[in-house]
Amino acid sequence: MLINELPDKFLERMKNDLHNADFKAFLSSYESESSKSLRINRLKKCGSSVPPPDLMSLFSLEKVEWCENGYYYDETSQPGKYPLHEAGAYYIQEASAMAPVCWLDLKKGLRVLDLCAAPGGKSTGIAELIGTEGLLVANEPVLSRTKILSLNIERMGIMNTLVTGEPPEKLSRVFPGFFDRILVDAPCSGEGMFRKNPEAVNEWSPENTELCASRQDLILKEAAKMLVPGGIMVYSTCTFNKEENEGTIRRFLDNEEDFSLIDPESIRPLPESFQRTVISTGDGELNFGVRLYPHKLRGEGHFFAVLKRKGGVAPDGREISPGIRQALSGSLIKASSGVRKLFYEFWDSVRRKGDTDPKKTPVFSELLDSGLMHAFGDQLYLSNKLMPGITGLKVLRPGLHLGTLKEKRFEPSHALSLFLDPDEIERRVELPDKETALKYLKGESLPPGQLEINKDKGWCLVCFSGMSLGWGKYDGRMIKNHYPKGLRIH
Repeated sequence: MLINELPDKFLERMKNDLHNADFKAFLSSYESESSKSLRINRLKKCGSSVPPPDLMSLFSLEKVEWCENGYYYDETSQPGKYPLHEAGAYYIQEASAMAPVCWLDLKKGLRVLDLCAAPGGKSTGIAELIGTEGLLVANEPVLSRTKILSLNIERMGIMNTLVTGEPPEKLSRVFPGFFDRILVDAPCSGEGMFRKNPEAVNEWSPENTELCASRQDLILKEAAKMLVPGGIMVYSTCTFNKEENEGTIRRFLDNEEDFSLIDPESIRPLPESFQRTVISTGDGELNFGVRLYPHKLRGEGHFFAVLKRKGGVAPDGREISPGIRQALSGSLIKASSGVRKLFYEFWDSVRRKGDTDPKKTPVFSELLDSGLMHAFGDQLYLSNKLMPGITGLKVLRPGLHLGTLKEKRFEPSHALSLFLDPDEIERRVELPDKETALKYLKGESLPPGQLEINKDKGWCLVCFSGMSLGWGKYDGRMIKNHYPKGLRIH
């Protein structure tokens, strides 16, 4: 973008905030193109070797220093138009935006809240790291954005996520002291995105930055109520404005005595390109946030700080108030035996039998044995045992959507196809090339010769490069396309 398109008051403030040489380099960064990047999905088969050799050469990938599975790609390769994008093999995400999740100190089995989650880049990164043993509540207060959040959770093959659309003050009443980790990627003035998204320049004003800072104060206040003692919360923005970054943290700590800033280096080393910024508080200690500048690294502007709630880490089975416990239970209706029978009739018709590796329990089969199958109207879902109830919450997705009950039959969901490992499925179709895969994604039927396992009528998993794309159904003449109409490419 052109430097003269940047707001004068923004430039004046940045000149005051940066040293002269830094400011010149900062301005020069706007004359260069933004770097393009993606994050390989570790939940998918392709993520078992990061990066997969075929993707490495296909997109000319180069490592993002601070994210283990993050890579820059050659813009001309257009990975968003490649079939494996629809299979959830990777998430196209700006490199700097990958950083906050990397310092959230995630482990398998944790309960995590992403409070301002749409469109889902950070949520899907969290879900990969906590595994099917953990729980992610991905919340987006702006209901118009929750659908794309839910679709991205689905595309990336994630099962352990409750997608909600509630204001923070509603969630804090339902989940007091419930989460081990919280990410607050707060809505902000977006100054760090000016180069990537010039439209953000038109929405910027000093008054808007003040409004954003006030809103961030309220969001952090509610988020704090939901963190367990000893838990970690990361606050992040994509702006340079100190009132929305250091100022927000300072005001939060002035009002929350049981929280403190911790040095991000205590979680993992910071790259030299990251700039530590001192946040002065009343305790006289040095406290640090982290700034990412576009003239210092291959990424856009970002800020994050790591907060910890004082006290010991809450044990599993933490206590919550009786009223809250009642709200969280009883609203997930366990699937009846008749419903389960319909599902298992479908599952037995498609799953691989008898020749699986006895040393390796298939992921989905294992989850069926240990998880909870519950009905949500005429929809069937599977979750792990950490999934809370949903009474009174605006919920788009309470776990993995298995499918829909239609009279006396079960119809599998697109979400299930994207979660399954093709190695678990006997009735599957491996599409031979990119062109055929694109035809399937456009909604075209497949000739029966491509169903190589057997030609009995029924459902089959359609795959490309060893990854699932969706369902097809053989009717005796051809494989009818069941790729969702709303997702078909044009």
